[in-house]
Amino acid sequence: MRKLSAGLLLIFTLLLSGCGYNTLQSNDEQIKAAWSEVLNQYQRRADLVPNLVNTVKGFAAQEKEVLTRVTEARARVGSIQATPELINDEQAFAKFQAAQGELSSALARLLVVSENYPQLKSDAAFRDLQAQLEGTENRITVARNRYIKAVQEYNVTVRSFPSNLTAMVFGFKVKPNFTVENEKAISAPPTVTFDTQPAPAR
Repeated sequence: MRKLSAGLLLIFTLLLSGCGYNTLQSNDEQIKAAWSEVLNQYQRRADLVPNLVNTVKGFAAQEKEVLTRVTEARARVGSIQATPELINDEQAFAKFQAAQGELSSALARLLVVSENYPQLKSDAAFRDLQAQLEGTENRITVARNRYIKAVQEYNVTVRSFPSNLTAMVFGFKVKPNFTVENEKAISAPPTVTFDTQPAPAR
């Protein structure tokens, strides 16, 4: 009886390994690790915001609307519970993505406005915060790209035969991902236009 049970267990194990179960598990773990890094970098950025806002406020208090938008966008990001389950919920993931995109846009606008204040630009604290923010944005891009790749590999496995049968049996479902359109919008530099109209003749 024991030999029969051991034999059935061996056959079952071989079947699982041959139909994508191990690949699904491996891909799922890669997604979790990549997601943790995305969250770490987004948190790093959120932690920089209060000091950045306060520094700008010291030199450009009149830019109240821009400062308020940054603060409110950070608050919206903080109100979203970034639990591990979030990456399995398409609507929650989209909400998270939209909030982070809004904060990115607000910060980009704040940095554009800061160009109008030479004293602010020359302030050592502001320059340090700006450098930290730029470095963090780069880390966010790298982390997001790794996450996108991990989810793509996982989703292909979930949809491909015969691993799709294993996915159905064990409840592995396609996961939402960052959209390319949103990635382009977030990483696009602010557009500056100049008046090219010729000066009127005198």
